[in-house]
Amino acid sequence: MMRQYELVDLVKRYNPRCDEALLDKAYVYGMMKHAPQKRASGDPYFSHPLEVAAILTELRMDDATIATALLHDTIEDTDATKLDIEQKFGSEIAELVESLTKLKKLDFVSKKTEQAENFRRLLLAVAADVRVLLVKLADRLHNMRTLGAMREDKRLRIAEETMEIYAPLAGRMGMQAIREELEDLSFRWLQPDAYASIVGRLATLREENKNLIPAIEQALSEKLGSDGIPARVKGREKKPYSIFTKVQRKGLSFEQLSDIFGFRIVVESLHDCYHALGIVHTTWSMVPGRFKDYISTPKQNDYRSIHTTVVGPGRQRVELQIRTEEMHRFNEYGIAAHALYKDGDHMSGGRNIVDLSKESGAYSWLRETIERLNDPTLNPEEFLENTKLELFQDQVFCFTPKGKIIALPRGATPIDFAYAVHTDVGNTCVGAKINGRVRPVMTELANGDEVEILTAKAQLPPAAWEQIAVTGRARAAIRRATRDAVRKQFSGLGRTILERAFERAGKEFSETELAGFVSRLGHKQVGEVLAAVGRGEVASEAVLRAVHPELFDGRPLPVPRPASAEGWFDAGAATGVMKFRVPDGGSDDRTSIPIRGLSGDLPVRFAPNGGAVPGDWIVGILTPGEGITIYPIQSPALKEFDEEPSRWLDVRWDIDPNSPARFPARITLNSLNEPGSLAQIAQVIADNDGNIDNIKMIPKAADFHEIVIDLEVWDLKHLTRIINQLRSKPIIASATRVNG
Repeated sequence: MMRQYELVDLVKRYNPRCDEALLDKAYVYGMMKHAPQKRASGDPYFSHPLEVAAILTELRMDDATIATALLHDTIEDTDATKLDIEQKFGSEIAELVESLTKLKKLDFVSKKTEQAENFRRLLLAVAADVRVLLVKLADRLHNMRTLGAMREDKRLRIAEETMEIYAPLAGRMGMQAIREELEDLSFRWLQPDAYASIVGRLATLREENKNLIPAIEQALSEKLGSDGIPARVKGREKKPYSIFTKVQRKGLSFEQLSDIFGFRIVVESLHDCYHALGIVHTTWSMVPGRFKDYISTPKQNDYRSIHTTVVGPGRQRVELQIRTEEMHRFNEYGIAAHALYKDGDHMSGGRNIVDLSKESGAYSWLRETIERLNDPTLNPEEFLENTKLELFQDQVFCFTPKGKIIALPRGATPIDFAYAVHTDVGNTCVGAKINGRVRPVMTELANGDEVEILTAKAQLPPAAWEQIAVTGRARAAIRRATRDAVRKQFSGLGRTILERAFERAGKEFSETELAGFVSRLGHKQVGEVLAAVGRGEVASEAVLRAVHPELFDGRPLPVPRPASAEGWFDAGAATGVMKFRVPDGGSDDRTSIPIRGLSGDLPVRFAPNGGAVPGDWIVGILTPGEGITIYPIQSPALKEFDEEPSRWLDVRWDIDPNSPARFPARITLNSLNEPGSLAQIAQVIADNDGNIDNIKMIPKAADFHEIVIDLEVWDLKHLTRIINQLRSKPIIASATRVNG
């Protein structure tokens, strides 16, 4: 177990003027209180808070946070009280320890409501002081490192909880090193066979490449050094869980991965980052589509670095990350790095990280998430669901027409963009222009897209948008707007029902009069009663009885007139419910034209540059004398028909499962120009039961060809599988579908 002076020495390495007396006192107090206790492993219990404090020294935390780590279990597990802590260590540390005590019993795999409530408590505690989260993450990290001593059922529960909440939350706070370790430790216990397999293969691959990695490090260092850029180049191995998720997500084998080893180039200045990038790109060929500049547009969690992939020494694909030392520190420690004082300022007593959060983009996401806790229309389960969606999403960066950057989860659409700008913009959205062209609102946004939202004052968001949106903010706003619209509709209906019921009883309905009786009806506001009546949850008779009990002294209410025979029906005459019109006919499918392949009942053909496949949302364009051309809704060719709405037809797929047919699609590839590359591409398509109709190769550079392939597939899933398999090949830089 670490000795008292050893912990103080760890703090002094980054804060020579620390409050040594405070740390000594916290060490002695914590050790004394936990003295009789043992951990499941048999170690003294105090070894745990001591290791938590040591983890926080790696994050270079302030004295108050280190002291809190030493004391964080005292109120929960000993006879110490908050008052005791406050008298000995001050109110700041006492508040932090108490906040952590309230979170001690969190159980994120319990029933949904309890799970959501616990998550709410965590965020509220973090809102008061983000150091609560930092200590909680360090606490969880040490528990995960020692999880082997636990019972199997408890191990699995803690590992699931860590993978579900703590690891992605650490990532959102920019704390990548802690996130990766939490993920790998959880992965080890949740899927031991997969973990052991990947670790074994990594060991083999590491042995096979033990000479290659130093050679690449040396080649990069020498090249940069010869151009006057001192740089630290270090090879980095992809983590087991990261490998596992990529294999699962893309349907790859371990051998198909081309990015298991990457290299970090750490330089002295921002200028050196771009200078180094220029040297790398002029020395080796860049792989198209694999360049990202997170320095000019940082991630929402403050991550900054340049990412690029080149065909490097020995014609090996080499993934590079270029950053400064300061960027590297922030990328590893995230929001914890904001606790550092600059210019040698004293850290004793600490500086509240909540104040420092103004410097952190990571904390802005957390603040917005916490703000949604106050949304009365969002129940706890919905809040937790939406937040989890955002925790696990990577990001894209888009721009407003005025140049403002909007960070969104990958897969986001203009709907998400609109709500990120403002809730009112989202609620009134009727369309979007992406890079100056009108596109469907369900179009997936890409990095660098400029998005202009088209609005109309009378618009309300369709309820179906909730299934398209990927951000919690957009989903919550759509759900709220839908509820408000439905409530307004039912309130109007309820008011009419009550007016007629009161009229039949010889009384005049008054909302002012009703206001005095809403509590008797189980509601708080008149509007809630009106909506409940409109939905049929409260009978009009019950409202009448509450307002005018004198009418119910044995005399029955007047019986409403029977329904007429004019196509109307009465939904509940006894309670005065209004009558509704029954539509003549039924589904609007009568206007849809079924598509049965190329030889159906109508003269139908597919878009000449890209086709369409089952699974696409399609539209038909009528050309007199020629028939109908079927386009996927995302086809840019539809722009030509924007001013001719009369030519647009509602069409749908009508596939006979007993008579499967192939459909045309087009893909474009960027491929390395080397012997056998075309054979590998054709083999992937053949192995996946695709059929090549036509192929065209266009030289783009000495090392690369663009290849355009027309092929036939069964449906969208089939096409997606082929594209993903092609992307997994080391020779393929990019593979995309063409929508002509």
